[in-house]
Amino acid sequence: MRAVGLVLAGIVTVSVLLWVFQRRLVYFPTRALPEVAGVEEVAYMTEDGLEAVGWFVPPVWPEARGTVVVFNGNAGNRAHRLPLAEGLAARGFGVFLVDYRGFGGNGGSPSEEGLAADARAAVGALVARPDVDPGRVVYFGESLGAAVALGLALEREPAVLVLRSPFTSLPEVARVHYPLLVVPGLVRDRYPNLERIRRVDIPVLVVAGSGDRIVPVEQSRAVYEAASGPRRMVVIEGADHNDPALAWGPAVLDAVASFVDEFVSGR
Repeated sequence: MRAVGLVLAGIVTVSVLLWVFQRRLVYFPTRALPEVAGVEEVAYMTEDGLEAVGWFVPPVWPEARGTVVVFNGNAGNRAHRLPLAEGLAARGFGVFLVDYRGFGGNGGSPSEEGLAADARAAVGALVARPDVDPGRVVYFGESLGAAVALGLALEREPAVLVLRSPFTSLPEVARVHYPLLVVPGLVRDRYPNLERIRRVDIPVLVVAGSGDRIVPVEQSRAVYEAASGPRRMVVIEGADHNDPALAWGPAVLDAVASFVDEFVSGR
């Protein structure tokens, strides 16, 4: 009986620790930002009173194809997405690089609810700009950011939704990496992409890497297959989760441009 008691006590202790510290296994923010030329700093307030700052990168073309809001993955900050922004700008898009709370010098600590508030505030600030057409706004969500973009799309539809390396849900992708630790009921932030994608009826482009070791391509394909509106999937052969070919490679940039041209009116 004593041995059983010790085992149960150990299980309870581990469960409590996982509940308290699990967000440290999900979010890996980098706060420091380098000095960057050619971007416009845009400050805005979230609904819960946090000040956030993003970078606006103007399009190279005189008439923008549209404006892409980039929702980052779970690590780094907006500076790490500059090559993506530069590639999109060269193809005629304005680009808004945003950071979540706790990332890139923004205050607060990340959580599912907090990231949703950050996304709402970012898009609200973007569409208030006179140089942005609200009817040509594209959400580009990378990995965790795909979940943030998808959640926002349920509240405020973009013209096009681009999901790069989306997972089916956070518990499902966590189970891939922590199979002995993940108890679904104890996962605080869930990001139920597979459930949410069925509720949006907008053009969806899914981009994935066949060699992705963080988000298995099978999970991204399941999200694609569950999309109810116009959809397309592009698989970058051999690409891992953070490979440049998948993060900002020409195949990805060209896929975004052609998909937007197909579904955004006026081009």
